[in-house]
Amino acid sequence: MDTPGLFDSHDDDTAASAIPTDAPLAVRMRPSNLEELVGQQHLLASGAPLRQLVHGGQPMSVILWGPPGSGKTTIAHLVAGAIDRRFRSLSALDSGVKQVRAEIDHARQIRRTGGAQTVLFIDEVHRFNKTQQDSLLSAVEDRTITLLAATTENPYFSVVSPLVSRCIILTLHDLTDEDLGVLIDRALTDQRGLSQAVSVTEEAREHLVRLAAGDARKSLTALEAAAASVLSRGETVIDVESVSKAIDMAAARYDRSGDGHYDIASAFIKSLRGSDVDAALHWLARMIVAGEDPRFIARRLVIFASEDVGMADPTLLQTTTAAAAAVERIGLPEARLALGQAVIHAATAPKSNAVIVAVDEAMSDVRKGLVGPVPAGIRDAHYQGAKKLGHGSGYRYPHNYPRGIVAQDYAPEPVAGRDYYRPTTYGGEADLSDRVNKLRRIVRSGSGGAESGGDAR
Repeated sequence: MDTPGLFDSHDDDTAASAIPTDAPLAVRMRPSNLEELVGQQHLLASGAPLRQLVHGGQPMSVILWGPPGSGKTTIAHLVAGAIDRRFRSLSALDSGVKQVRAEIDHARQIRRTGGAQTVLFIDEVHRFNKTQQDSLLSAVEDRTITLLAATTENPYFSVVSPLVSRCIILTLHDLTDEDLGVLIDRALTDQRGLSQAVSVTEEAREHLVRLAAGDARKSLTALEAAAASVLSRGETVIDVESVSKAIDMAAARYDRSGDGHYDIASAFIKSLRGSDVDAALHWLARMIVAGEDPRFIARRLVIFASEDVGMADPTLLQTTTAAAAAVERIGLPEARLALGQAVIHAATAPKSNAVIVAVDEAMSDVRKGLVGPVPAGIRDAHYQGAKKLGHGSGYRYPHNYPRGIVAQDYAPEPVAGRDYYRPTTYGGEADLSDRVNKLRRIVRSGSGGAESGGDAR
């Protein structure tokens, strides 16, 4: 029985098929053993589940969770190369319950006749529906199969909990810039790769790393395209222009560790602050295309929400924190949509720096020593003996007064009467400004002041 899938596997397969010489560079350069695996060092300790899986130790079902190009398929190939197991593969994109049950039934028959343990690899397992995932449960439970599943989605959300509980979850991370550099250098010299047919300038190498954004497959695909382009012109040196032309993408003049990084980040924030939504989207695109860490972009947006908009539009903080959560949960490229929405909201929102001014002025006074004791009326009066010390004496519970506002001393004497927060007249702060002034008049009116709260609400 032949099963279409990631590998051209057959019943007597014990290893992946030989890789043809005209296969894509990313396929030709797949590691042949764990020692060649780049990145994921946290999974490679002696006795770790990944080593046991590859070297044929105690069988265990595993879910590989990681972003595209982080090595999930590579690990599947390494498992397929283990000589003591039968390897089968399915893709959730084009397989259903019928194919899954057929593989399980065949694995059970082989096992009953003393045959090899079956490792069933399912790529994109999160694309299986609940029924399809449930069809794996009993076979995983009784070890009819050892499941090796790959997913780019969080398995705690995308895989049914009974299956998750029967598997070990191995989390793979984006490759670092250093990891990608190792892969590029190896592909340039290795006989399986370009075998020194071309060389790469340092600037082009850095550009390839940036464009890959942690994705090994993407870096090697771009390198292969650039190499084919220069060789077709009778040249042997790949530069930034060659890379850009080969992959039909303009080079983003951007250095994540140098001045360019800070210049573009500065331009991004200043465009938001200046309410130029189109310029802000341009700088966002520049950062994304150049491979900037999307978490950095999300952090800057969350900070901007309070620093440059604040109470003029308090909903922006919700938008930006939601975008940050989206970046963490789904990553690029899909998270670009949430970042774009947050950028548009931030650029078009009314602007106010009253929040940062208020916080910084209050902190400045504290650093100057303007602290003072806590007024007796608002000290903690719950513990035994507190009342004898006068704690809580004279405290007025605001909810006992009309509109929940009452004249009372809340600030220590050295800063009593200080106006740290000064609302602007923009956006939501226009109405808030009038309310803040009314609240201050009531609260600071003294012990004999207006206790009703007037129209502060």
